[in-house]
Amino acid sequence: MRSLYVRIFLITVAVIIVSSVLGFFFSNIYYHAKLKDFNDEKLVGIAMDMKKFAEEQPDPGTVQQYLHNAAALGYEIYVTDGQGDDQFYGREFREKELDRQAVRLVLGGDVYHGVAEFPSQPFITGFFDNQLSNTVGVPLQVGDTRHAMFMRPDVILQFGELRIFFALIGALTVGISVLIFLFSTRYLVNPIERLSEATKRIAQGNYNLKLNTARRDEIGQLAQHFMTMSRELERVDQARQQFVSNVSHEIQSPLTSIQGFAQLVADRELPEQERAHYASIIEKESRHLSLLSKQLLLLSSLEQGHEDMTETQTTFSLRGQFRQAVQVLQWQLEEKELSLRMSVPESIKITGNEVLLMQVWMNLLGNAVQHLPKGRSIEIRAEQMDKACVVYIQDTGDGIAAEHLPFLFDRFYRADHARERSSGGTGLGLAIVQKIIRIHHGAIEVSSSAEGTLFTVTLPQM
Repeated sequence: MRSLYVRIFLITVAVIIVSSVLGFFFSNIYYHAKLKDFNDEKLVGIAMDMKKFAEEQPDPGTVQQYLHNAAALGYEIYVTDGQGDDQFYGREFREKELDRQAVRLVLGGDVYHGVAEFPSQPFITGFFDNQLSNTVGVPLQVGDTRHAMFMRPDVILQFGELRIFFALIGALTVGISVLIFLFSTRYLVNPIERLSEATKRIAQGNYNLKLNTARRDEIGQLAQHFMTMSRELERVDQARQQFVSNVSHEIQSPLTSIQGFAQLVADRELPEQERAHYASIIEKESRHLSLLSKQLLLLSSLEQGHEDMTETQTTFSLRGQFRQAVQVLQWQLEEKELSLRMSVPESIKITGNEVLLMQVWMNLLGNAVQHLPKGRSIEIRAEQMDKACVVYIQDTGDGIAAEHLPFLFDRFYRADHARERSSGGTGLGLAIVQKIIRIHHGAIEVSSSAEGTLFTVTLPQM
């Protein structure tokens, strides 16, 4: 398996090669489209100057010497009279084939534009191709004889050292760039390798990670998100362990009571009054276990299949639901002499799972009834907001201490352990309430003071 470091290196080399090929390709297109005609015109001007100077010389030998000198300055020259008297000056042409029509054209007094008319090819630059056809031709009168002179620059002679110089610059640029990129790649790869190592540690249950989050780029953000994820996973793992511990404790306590009192009930010499008392304790603890199992199953169903929970949505009256809940709790309200005021407009309709939302109101009202001292009151209010329904359930109890409020919706959390166990609660009611409301894309908040506690439920109107 190739490492990320090797992959980046290979991609870099491939990018250099592809960019070089494409750079040459587009540069060649630009030469053929823009520079070739300009180069042809310039060479024709130079050839005309050479022609003018040569024709001013009275001695043909001087013309020969002049052409040799011109070739030495960086030109390839071919002179012909069309009758077989051909002369080459300077470096030899790679290909000496030339259309005889071109010779006749120049001998006839016209100019041959072989550079401008050189065939355009994607990966062949005519500027460097020293073919005889890739020249410009002008007529040349030497004495009484008309000649045709064809010439082109000798690129190797004119740019020989520069070609080596620029080739060396290009090679060193590519080579040094690759070396620098090899070292700089470590700057990119090392943090990713550390993140990969961090995933292995997290998989092993080690959440104590220290990553470099000082970077201000995407890798720094990724490291920051990784640290956040690690802390969240650690919190979830601790919550899971605490949940298992709490479930074990909640099950073990009533089981211990049931086992102990069952042994006492089995004693034949036990008085009937005590036997009945112990049997009632066994029944109470059994009901507590049954309630605990039902709520655990409900919470598990809400977490694992909440999509199915909201499939059976209906639109119903909120006031009607509260009336049903109050009727169920009526005997408890009367027993504790609690007054209840309800201000829920009949016009408010909500859409959701009617059974689950009834569970929400029953849990919230049931908690208030259980925890309120005698003679206090409960108020239920609801109002229609923009695209949402807000429900307020407020009591006039002694309130909940501020340090308990952030944990009130945690599973098995009890602000008053002794009172909660004596009331038969499981510590799951508010956790279930919060989960149901979240399934309905709503929110629940709690505030408390010495004058009482207020639960605020916000449900969107679907």
